Amino acid sequence: MTAPLMPRATAVWLVENTTLTFRQIANFCELHELEIQAIADGDVSGNIIGLSPLENGQLTLDEIRRCEADIRADLQPCELERNVKARNAKAKKVLSPSQRNDKPAAIAWIIKTYPEIRDSQICKIIGTTKPTIEAIRNGTHRDSAVLKAKNPVTIGLCSEKDLEKALQMSQPKVKAEKPAKKAPKAKAEKKTAKSKAPAKKKAASAKKKTAE
Repeated sequence: MTAPLMPRATAVWLVENTTLTFRQIANFCELHELEIQAIADGDVSGNIIGLSPLENGQLTLDEIRRCEADIRADLQPCELERNVKARNAKAKKVLSPSQRNDKPAAIAWIIKTYPEIRDSQICKIIGTTKPTIEAIRNGTHRDSAVLKAKNPVTIGLCSEKDLEKALQMSQPKVKAEKPAKKAPKAKAEKKTAKSKAPAKKKAASAKKKTAE
């Protein structure tokens, strides 16, 4: 599961409007439980306006009620949020808000894990721009301080096949070595040696006749 759009704002709304546990909210928003507790205490949420996951279509009221009744349960995003990953793997057109939000994290993961992949290939499989990649690589991206690398395959931005293809395309091409041609001099020397052999035999037979 990927974090919702604006996870801290979503966490603020869930803290203020539900009786979900800190663990449940933290797991859904991909934040630490201590951060959720700080939000509940008002230490970090003073300037954050709550964002309803119900209005974004990422959660249903029934799902919230189910998890409120069972503190061991984990919030599951709505069907659209789950299915959008599979649809994106085929069409690469429809992205959920959380997937769009996770693009910088996916780029950071590729740069760290496979530095040999070219920027042009990253643009193709993630759907980003070269300036964004360069900003993340140099640490000048606006979210660099809080950026957490995420595997683009697990969050549905690309498939394992796409990643393998990008790796292959980024590998330097090695020219096949041509088999070495036989030296023409060697052939000539063999022919010369063969032609000298009968000449020596003739000379030897001529000496025998002269001696007789």
